[in-house]
Amino acid sequence: MSTREEYRDAAIAALGERAYERAGNEYTRAAWLGLAEPREDVNPFTVDERGWVGRGLSHLVTAAAGYRVAGADARATRRGVEGVAVARDLRGSADPVQRACLEEFVADFRAIAGLDGAVEAYETAAQAYRTAAEGIDDPQTKATTPLFEAAAAPLKQLARSQANGEIAVTWEDLHGSDPNQPGAFLAHRAEYKRQRLPGLIEQTVADGYLAAPRGSTAYDTDTYRCPACGSRDVNWVGASTLCLRCSRPVEE
Repeated sequence: MSTREEYRDAAIAALGERAYERAGNEYTRAAWLGLAEPREDVNPFTVDERGWVGRGLSHLVTAAAGYRVAGADARATRRGVEGVAVARDLRGSADPVQRACLEEFVADFRAIAGLDGAVEAYETAAQAYRTAAEGIDDPQTKATTPLFEAAAAPLKQLARSQANGEIAVTWEDLHGSDPNQPGAFLAHRAEYKRQRLPGLIEQTVADGYLAAPRGSTAYDTDTYRCPACGSRDVNWVGASTLCLRCSRPVEE
């Protein structure tokens, strides 16, 4: 039986081949397995203190993006509806700050799947962060847990699709400037996404191109060359060796 990581690797390989519907399928399989078994000894029906279930939600968001680019809008819609339902279901077992992050996921599903109410959902998430985060002393630590990193991943992947493969969303972009004000610090995530994510997904769909996520990279290599664009900049991600610039498989 394949693992979540193997399905994710297959999705990334499909992105390199511009097979976006297949990428959506593989991300969906990774999502379902990640939701069913977030991690060994982690209950899939609750949110543990690290929020490992976020990886499954993140894959489901990216599946919706892949389907949108492929023109499979009905499947994208179903992934969005599914994701909203799962994120809402998990809220009951999460702590207050995690619940706000799950509201952020709800907004992401709405924005990327093309559902109504994305702007309002981001406003709900931002307010939830402001209310919940006042009870924690270190929002930076919270923002580096798997749940929060998983919620940031689809945004970063979409953004690099428009940025020649470079990092287009930094930690400073996504979070507020002052961690001593934890509510505003974390609410900035939802506010930033509200401003950027709807436009990013629409441009990605218009371009017909969704980049692979960024992994380990090297610039101006002597060993690799992209047969599609000629770049020698490399992105090792999943089980694939891809062009950093256009996400096509590279040759030695």
